Amino acid sequence: MTEPGSAQRMQRSPAAFHDNAEQALNDPQLQQALRQIAAGFGGNRRRAAAALPEFDALCDASAAIKDHTLDHLDLYLEEFERQVLAAGGHVHWCADAAAARRAVLDICREVNAKTVTKGKSMVAEEIGLNRFLEAHDIAPVETDLGEYIIQLAEEPPSHIIGPAIHKTKDQVSDLFHTHHRAYGKTERLEDGGALVAEARELLRQKYIDADVGITGANFLVAETGSTVIVTNEGNGDLTQSLPPVHIVIAGIEKVVPTLEDTATLLRVLARSATGQEMSVYTTFSTGPKRKSDLDGPEAFHVILLDNGRSELLHSTKRDILRCIRCGACMNHCPVYTAVGGHSYGTTYMGPMGAVFSPQFDGLDTAKSLPFASSFCGRCEAVCPMRIPLPALMREWREDAFGTQKISSRERWAMRVWAWVARRPRLYRMAADLGVRILARAGRDRGAFSYLPLGGGWTRARDFPAPEATSFMAAWRATERVPEKEHSDG
Repeated sequence: MTEPGSAQRMQRSPAAFHDNAEQALNDPQLQQALRQIAAGFGGNRRRAAAALPEFDALCDASAAIKDHTLDHLDLYLEEFERQVLAAGGHVHWCADAAAARRAVLDICREVNAKTVTKGKSMVAEEIGLNRFLEAHDIAPVETDLGEYIIQLAEEPPSHIIGPAIHKTKDQVSDLFHTHHRAYGKTERLEDGGALVAEARELLRQKYIDADVGITGANFLVAETGSTVIVTNEGNGDLTQSLPPVHIVIAGIEKVVPTLEDTATLLRVLARSATGQEMSVYTTFSTGPKRKSDLDGPEAFHVILLDNGRSELLHSTKRDILRCIRCGACMNHCPVYTAVGGHSYGTTYMGPMGAVFSPQFDGLDTAKSLPFASSFCGRCEAVCPMRIPLPALMREWREDAFGTQKISSRERWAMRVWAWVARRPRLYRMAADLGVRILARAGRDRGAFSYLPLGGGWTRARDFPAPEATSFMAAWRATERVPEKEHSDG
């Protein structure tokens, strides 16, 4: 049997990011699982983008669609509501998480619901829906395989599109062996296909028995009042079509104007997320079951959640509302791929989470997250919605500095650095001197296992001794080389 990873011991608060990250770095099983992200999702995305010549043009078009929608968000939300009502559905406007939870509970109580099946929904995680339902004697059953695994483990998702990506196969095998005994499954399975088959078998009856099905939405189509979910397992279709009531929970920023716009966004979503041309299932739902339909829910409800999004819309950080939750930014982030999603201690993780979380959780609590970035720019480079993530994180850093939400030591260090950086000659002199000292001190060993003021680096890795000259000095020397000498190479 494998021991549980550090994710179970991590604090569920963004204020604990530093402590959580240290645990993650020292968890060998978690590190083993995280190594698969860049090679898997990252590699698949590169190949999918390269295979589509118009990929960059589609990304530009998608970002323009979202910008246009955000400019006229009130109009498109109102049109979406009109179309949902015309199709026989209901729309619930919820200002915050408490209102959204209450709306779900009221709908469930109307039908005396005891069991609810759920498709993967980050908004449901954002509002803490599962615990709320359990507290009111309603059993939520996660049907996405990754979500089902972490529900058994009593953990939150660690990734937007791969909730259980932090789990190794051995850990999943242990979970199933422990929890499935109640269903007569006493054999510990180790084959991946067998584990999936066992989960499918046990979940099948849950779909049939559920009183209510709850899904998220990748998009809300104003033109038709349709909600769109994108899955690879088909669990979303069963969740929304078999129970008598279907509830969709979505943020207000998920609306798009037309079906054609939705098609454009779908072409970049799967390629950016999993490297597929399209996900296996792309399902459009419009209202409840009609008389001519063979199946479908008798009642259809859409819960539209604000929860701080309107505030973002009218701020300098509104670009983050273009996010389509593809996860590309975290798949390529050196910080996320080193410490995993649970380290962030909040619903949204990685670079996009570092922008969303201070808004949803408060800057006092989430002030560490915008600083959890190397600013290498990879997140912005791979974002299909052209979101300037480093710039938005920098804005949150400036807000934290300006409102004195960071320590006096950090503020002092920033002021000293800024004072030197505004004086180019002094900056170059200090950089040249520092490089020379480090180069001389590290001449024999080649690297430093400890550096004053550099403990954050050297606790996890050695610091390579630099060359005997700074980058600026080397650049100036290159500029002085005659042009003919460059061409002679």
